Amino acid sequence: MFSLLVVGVLVTLVSALSLELFWWGFVWACVIMFLLSFEMWFSPLGLMSCWGDLLVVDNFSFSLVSLTVLVSSLSVLASVRDIQKSGNGSTSFVFSVLLLTLVLVFCFSVSSLFSFYVLFEFSLIPILMIILGWGYQPERLQAGKYMMLYTVSASLPLLVLIVLVLSESGSVFWGLGCESLGYGWLVTICASLAFMVKLPVYGFHLWLPKAHVEAPVAGSMILAGVLLKLGGYGLIRVFYVLGLFGSLSITVVFCLGLGGGVVASMVCFAQSDVKALVAYSSVGHMSLVLGGVYSNTDWGWLGCLLMMVAHGLCSSGMFFLASETYKCYHTRSLYLIKGGLVMIPGVALCWFLVCAVNMAAPPSLNLWGELMLGVSVLSYSVIFAFFTGIMTFLSGLYSWYVYSATQHGQCPFWVRGVVMVEEFISYLVCFVLVLPLWVVSVFLLSLS
Repeated sequence: MFSLLVVGVLVTLVSALSLELFWWGFVWACVIMFLLSFEMWFSPLGLMSCWGDLLVVDNFSFSLVSLTVLVSSLSVLASVRDIQKSGNGSTSFVFSVLLLTLVLVFCFSVSSLFSFYVLFEFSLIPILMIILGWGYQPERLQAGKYMMLYTVSASLPLLVLIVLVLSESGSVFWGLGCESLGYGWLVTICASLAFMVKLPVYGFHLWLPKAHVEAPVAGSMILAGVLLKLGGYGLIRVFYVLGLFGSLSITVVFCLGLGGGVVASMVCFAQSDVKALVAYSSVGHMSLVLGGVYSNTDWGWLGCLLMMVAHGLCSSGMFFLASETYKCYHTRSLYLIKGGLVMIPGVALCWFLVCAVNMAAPPSLNLWGELMLGVSVLSYSVIFAFFTGIMTFLSGLYSWYVYSATQHGQCPFWVRGVVMVEEFISYLVCFVLVLPLWVVSVFLLSLS
């Protein structure tokens, strides 16, 4: 599978000889790689090694590799008009997305904790280049600074843990336990801190809305669709290596994650910027992943995987539609965006589909993920299951609020003479993002 992945990358690099076909070759290479990785998702694999001990992949890895390739290709497709306008900058833009895609694919597939840490940190460089190079406003410099300071500072304890493991055992393979360190819950908290910030947990989330608001559409799609999943994937892997720690520490993590998720969901209603609202909704959804990981149940871990894949596709679609709406209205304010059903009916249909999926309407993959995470949290404590129910209710409420606020009402007078967005691209990107959520959900329903 990874040999064919390299072949697809080579095809993309060859297509760079023609700058006009560079982005098109990248999209088609990603489509081929997605189909190959998606096929392996349904294979009954356990932990499997590729290329000796360099890569170790399983169903978690294949699923997130598929998500990475799909979201990256659609982010380039969604930015095609911006690429054509940028001229010589188009090559640098697609190369940045290509570099980020390769780093993320191998980050989800390496067998060493040290290699994962290096790729985990290196992924910040391409996304920072995208935000600073193709962002919309001068505040993108502050957004990039926030993102780097939060993520790099929080990952330093993880680096200390890696050094300790290397000094004790000489290896940092994912399956290697760290019982010999003898620090118990402190080691696990320090190791998990980097991934909690990347997830992000409420309280360490301030970098996320700033980065989303200032990033271009491709940066927002990859940041929400893939980069946030590095936090959940790292938590699952580290939890597997370090094992369960003290019940008091788990209770504190549950309170921080699920309680913060409820607060973040409430903050969504105070946002006037569409992209900021979607960014805060990501904080709420990803807090459920934190609860599923620390519930220490098979349903919780599988629910984490389903939620990460579903949220990656759904949030990418919402950021893409926010960008398409901005091209028509020239604003992202919920107080000014009105009458979308009349002005851009194609985009309005896409908004309806994505908002319905975001509120876990059946038969979507989001519903499966929230049900499994709710059951896993219920197995730990009824109190935290109450928080999960509140978050689910608020998720449906702000999803309905976004759709009704943007699509109903009287259209502003300055929009009526504006050239409409190209609805074919909107249909294509939206349906490619939403269709897997329904297909996989129907497949799981047939298995049950």
